Amino acid sequence: MEQQATDLIIATRSALDQASALAVQYSFSILGAIILLIVGWVAASLISRWAYEGISRVRGIDETLARFFTNVVRYALLVLVFVTVLAQFGVQTASIIATLGAAGLAVGLALQGTLQNIAAGIMLLVLRPLRVGEYIETSSVSGTVLEIGLFATELRTGDGLYRLAPNSTLWNTPITNYSRQPTRQNEVKINVTHQEDLDLVMETLMKLAIADKRVLKTPAPSVFIDSLSDSAVSVTLRYWASTGDWWDLSRDMIKRVKLAFDKKGEAGDAPVEASSASLPEPAPEETQVRVSARKRTPKASPQTQP
Repeated sequence: MEQQATDLIIATRSALDQASALAVQYSFSILGAIILLIVGWVAASLISRWAYEGISRVRGIDETLARFFTNVVRYALLVLVFVTVLAQFGVQTASIIATLGAAGLAVGLALQGTLQNIAAGIMLLVLRPLRVGEYIETSSVSGTVLEIGLFATELRTGDGLYRLAPNSTLWNTPITNYSRQPTRQNEVKINVTHQEDLDLVMETLMKLAIADKRVLKTPAPSVFIDSLSDSAVSVTLRYWASTGDWWDLSRDMIKRVKLAFDKKGEAGDAPVEASSASLPEPAPEETQVRVSARKRTPKASPQTQP
């Protein structure tokens, strides 16, 4: 009985000694891991802040893209710190890295469409074919850009509707940007009969363009005969305007053409067609108004003297 008690005391002392040795051994590891976590967290925050400041100084880098790259740097550093902490406790980091790689591959395959939108969002933010406030049009969507995110782009249509377009749909199709260039061209076409005084028509159109200060002097406006048909002659006024004035000026010019020809006579009603190389913001409906031009008066034949 005494022998069993002695053995129990010896076993207890041995267990306590081993626990004390393990506590001393792992206490340093735990303390080192805590210090490493604190230092790593602070270092990741500082490095990510420096990265954000450096990326923000690069010309053409969008705010969203700068924050995205900053978060990538920060989380990559935190993962590195976590793996280093596990190595403090004797964990095989190679297996952890392999596991993380396999998990990343599985997540990537599951979120393939989402990753396509992220990649497209990065390309849109780097190449910047569209910016906030610009009016764009693609084969599937059109509107004024409200915000460009990593997953989708927010737009407002010409009639005030909200539209959310995945970035992959914008990146994989041609984009027409109506607001990017500082100037735009417009044309006003008039179909007149063959009896009209073409010189008078062309002179009237040119005076209307020159009289409006919103019409740019360079390139200079021009008036020319565009085409001929059996029933009409197509006369075109072509001018350039700043992008900000383009829409209002195109509508005003149609009205002024209508009023100008109404004052000159009542001959030959003809449609006026406003057209351009591309659609403005918002996309206009087809416009036709009726105008009149003075007919060319034939010269009287000289009388024959007897």
